[in-house]
Amino acid sequence: EEEEPPADFICPITTEVMRNPVMAADGHAYERSAIERWLATKSTSPMTGEELQHTCLADHHMLRRMIREW
Repeated sequence: EEEEPPADFICPITTEVMRNPVMAADGHAYERSAIERWLATKSTSPMTGEELQHTCLADHHMLRRMIREW
């Protein structure tokens, strides 16, 4: 029986386990390709709907490592 992934490993946009997690200005982690597509047409947080202060994305190395170990 396959273990359910922790909720923090799931991208809120794709609802799949992230392979390349990044941190957005809202403090939430997203799959890079999914949040890049989102930000191509929007400047708001997918989680809160609030306007993002910036659209820079930071690699989330620790989360990526935790997902790989899982």
